[in-house]
Amino acid sequence: MEQHQSILELHPGLVWGFAITVVIMLLLDLGVFNKKSHEVSSKEATIWSVVWISLSMIFSGVVYWVFNTDGTPVSHALAVEKFTQYQAAYWVEKALSVDNLFVFILVFGFFKVPKHLHHKVLFWGIIGALIFRAIFIFAGVGLINLTYLPEMTIFGQAVTINVVMTLFGIFLIYAGIKSWGGGDDGDDEDFGDSAGAKLIKSFWKVSDNYDKDKFFTVQNGIKMATPLLVVVAVIEFTDVLFAVDSIPAIFAISNDPFILYTSNIFAILGLRSLYFLLANFIHMFSKLPYGLAIILSFIGVKMLIAPWIHISSPVSLGIVGGVLVISVLLSIIFPDKDEEKDKIEE
Repeated sequence: MEQHQSILELHPGLVWGFAITVVIMLLLDLGVFNKKSHEVSSKEATIWSVVWISLSMIFSGVVYWVFNTDGTPVSHALAVEKFTQYQAAYWVEKALSVDNLFVFILVFGFFKVPKHLHHKVLFWGIIGALIFRAIFIFAGVGLINLTYLPEMTIFGQAVTINVVMTLFGIFLIYAGIKSWGGGDDGDDEDFGDSAGAKLIKSFWKVSDNYDKDKFFTVQNGIKMATPLLVVVAVIEFTDVLFAVDSIPAIFAISNDPFILYTSNIFAILGLRSLYFLLANFIHMFSKLPYGLAIILSFIGVKMLIAPWIHISSPVSLGIVGGVLVISVLLSIIFPDKDEEKDKIEE
């Protein structure tokens, strides 16, 4: 992996710019536009999806501008590399996050969460993701930098192998093979017995019913957690589990923690609006799990062959984007038989 200057070193003010932008947008989201819990309409979800995607694309332009310091061919090449690293990491995380949407639907259905409370659950899920992703990404980059083996000659070529990246590569290939077509594995899962639910139940007694949008309620003089708090905990733990796939995947794209974190967070921040936009017809994307399996396997292979063959970020971006587009098109052209059956019955 390349050892170019990090954005943190080149333009530290950008860190504050990113942080302030995210905080302001979250405050506007929760404190102004969603002050009262309500069911999010398709129109509102579309507007917020456009806003978050636009912000992420604008930020990728800022990344290019920061690295294209003097307009020379070398500076331009570095700027293009960093720009495509950001784009590739963003779209990989965005694609893999679609799996989260399937699970969100199952979780909300299992706990019978009223639609007007979905946004609040996802908002606090995002807050947790901001924290956990920072820990995973910055700790992961530090660990990778500490696990390079001494240079050795393999297959007649001098190479430097990284132990963690090699293990990540093997794991991602395994995850890709295991997840091939697996979009409905959690249909019968008992989320009430999951780690997040158990954690809440170990501290508080949980009431049987929701109390508006409150996390706690008082019944017969006893303070109790509501099912809404349990759902938030389940969503948080679900995100941590999905990060096990997505975080190693983006390490194959860049070793700049700021590029990885900002692209990851922008993708996650847009996940809530994407959920409300796609929740009613997400099963139309029946071939997407196959595409995600291919993407995971490709990134795993990229990690394993990196000491010998470098696949550039523009090429990686093209492959990831191509696989996503093809899987979506195939889903539309060849819909799932069960989906067609449901349409006929309707």
